[in-house]
Amino acid sequence: MEKLSYRTLIDGDIPPWVMRFIKHTGKAINTYSMIRENDTVLLSASGGKDSLALALALSIRRKWLPIEYKLKALMINWIEHPIPDAYRELLNTYFTDLGYDFSIVDEHQFPSSFQGEFNCYLCSRNRRRILFDYCEQQHIGLVAMGHHLDDLVETSLMNLCFRANFSTMQPVQPFFDGKIHIIRPMIEVHESVTQRLATVYDLPVVKPVCPYDQTNIRARLKPIIKDLAHLDKLTREHIYHAHQFEGRL
Repeated sequence: MEKLSYRTLIDGDIPPWVMRFIKHTGKAINTYSMIRENDTVLLSASGGKDSLALALALSIRRKWLPIEYKLKALMINWIEHPIPDAYRELLNTYFTDLGYDFSIVDEHQFPSSFQGEFNCYLCSRNRRRILFDYCEQQHIGLVAMGHHLDDLVETSLMNLCFRANFSTMQPVQPFFDGKIHIIRPMIEVHESVTQRLATVYDLPVVKPVCPYDQTNIRARLKPIIKDLAHLDKLTREHIYHAHQFEGRL
């Protein structure tokens, strides 16, 4: 099946299921007061389906709002596993079309400070350090992550089953005494929705290489969560609501 152009969505030809996705994202933003008038939002752009879907939602919903906010996007290109040059152009076009100030920075996935070690935690910490350094340089206080409801559920089960701690990623998470906040506008959105967007529309999806992509604990939990959802289709929502996050209306 030939994919539709994402530009049709920018032009206002938005089918009901995409509209629901955008409004669902907006609902979380409003519930947790994620974005305010004149904020600058830095999107952490991995190049995967989730960050590209979030980019779309943040851009399109801005047209309907009585407030204005600025959009920037930063992609970290790992030197050890670089994205193809063709995708640099595709991503630049995509984010420019959506009204973002887009940048790509080339960084080492395995810096010398790791001393030869590498795991998901170190990789995530390294990515966050780069994002925070960029925020400090650009005087940005908001970083938008493309995490969705399935990510939250997986994190919840990882912490519960392997760390005896019922905690998870927060919709809004402060760092450095509130100088920087990470926001997760798709925290109530199912991963299947972002997958459908990438399948139907020509989003320039490019996933940087992850050595543990198919073997880490998070990947191994996905089929377990699907099985739980067969018992109760609202399994993910139940786990989300069990956390009772502050700020929910």
